[in-house]
Amino acid sequence: MIDTPLLEVNHLTMRFGGLTALDDLSLAVPAGKVTSIIGPNGAGKTTFFNCLTGFYKPTVGDVVMHHPQHGKLILNHLATHRVARHAGVVRTFQNIRLFPSMTVLENLMVAQYNTLQHASRFSLAGLLGLAGYRQAKEEALAKATTWLERLGLIDRANVAAGNLSYGTQRRIEIARALCVDPLLLCLDEPAAGLNPRESAELNELLLYLSREHGKGILLIEHDMNVVMRVSDQICVLNFGHKIAEGTPQEIQQDPNVIKAYLGEEEIEEASA
Repeated sequence: MIDTPLLEVNHLTMRFGGLTALDDLSLAVPAGKVTSIIGPNGAGKTTFFNCLTGFYKPTVGDVVMHHPQHGKLILNHLATHRVARHAGVVRTFQNIRLFPSMTVLENLMVAQYNTLQHASRFSLAGLLGLAGYRQAKEEALAKATTWLERLGLIDRANVAAGNLSYGTQRRIEIARALCVDPLLLCLDEPAAGLNPRESAELNELLLYLSREHGKGILLIEHDMNVVMRVSDQICVLNFGHKIAEGTPQEIQQDPNVIKAYLGEEEIEEASA
């Protein structure tokens, strides 16, 4: 019996006027695994993420989340804000979007704003200091602290995020996303700008989140050293088409992938 995937992408097509950015893409994303989406610039990778997370409504096709509590959810039928809150699909962006003047802890608390706002009855309970709001605030603080500890950031909790290294800010972004309790974490080039040590730490983090916490991870990444070391499966896009799908070993040996994207030299370096 084949387990039901966490996410199913069915015949996804996205057109912008006469341009087809995604063309009949189908993909199954399991829980507790890392699925990487690779391809040259303009292949449709970011468009794919935008369709998953509600920024775009696809021209054709569906994105189906199999949620353990809410059952089958068609993401492209949900309002954008409900994709994260109700379906548990959360993304980070290629460009870091932290609040640099806020502390690391404050950045993680901001991620829980909607929960706290609801508990405060839109500020009334917060102003009055009612028990329900105090409990929600304590739970949010505990969640933020827990992820800071798990990601090795607790000693920087009270430091302004903008004063930290680029690699540390990347980890803070992921910690902030985790505070929303995602089932599927969509990471857009998290290794961009990282040095080799930071990339190795990112590898360990992605494997930890998928293996130990059961998070489904969708990864857009150009760093083949990261992709080949952490991926359970890889989907290769080129001009909006899926040209290959398989394990890292299968992708490394696929002639269509080598021709379109990887090249012999990159394959050899990623395999070293």
